[in-house]
Amino acid sequence: MKKAITFVTGNKNKLKEVTSILRGNDKIEVTSVSIDLPEYQGEADDVSKFKCKEAAKQLKGPVLIEDTCLCFNAMGGLPGPYIKWFLTKLGPEGIYKMLDGWEDKSAYALCTFAYCSGNSDDVILFRGKCDGTIVPPRGPRTFGWDPCFLPNGYDTTYAEMDLEIKNKISHRGLALQELQSFFSKLSED
Repeated sequence: MKKAITFVTGNKNKLKEVTSILRGNDKIEVTSVSIDLPEYQGEADDVSKFKCKEAAKQLKGPVLIEDTCLCFNAMGGLPGPYIKWFLTKLGPEGIYKMLDGWEDKSAYALCTFAYCSGNSDDVILFRGKCDGTIVPPRGPRTFGWDPCFLPNGYDTTYAEMDLEIKNKISHRGLALQELQSFFSKLSED
């Protein structure tokens, strides 16, 4: 029997990516809803937990939220969970230019999915991390900062990658692999 979970997102590209990665999973059934959640501040884990608890409280059931960070090593992990606001104001070109004064262009993409059953305040986190480099934007400008993130070991940015490859190596894909493993183990118990 599939576990029904509501994925809270208003981002159609994110929803498309998540459903593509979870396609064929016989343990969970994901539906989506867009609700306004407060924009919490803090470290990635704290932001994810607060958002998830609030979503579970509003929807009164099992929820899944996602929070993505883009972290520049030269800047001690900034912009981190605030990347959404930087991207809105600067676009991919501005994200790249943020590192103009730094020799170190290395970065990592961090995705945290937070799950709450809705029956308690317990929140379970699933993380995925992909190391890479910030480069001049290349490829379609259809999904956030993808055009300026070049994963280590690849010669194409996220934006230029075949979606199937991206979904296997990306921060989001890796976090969803953890999530799938968790629900597979639950059904075995």
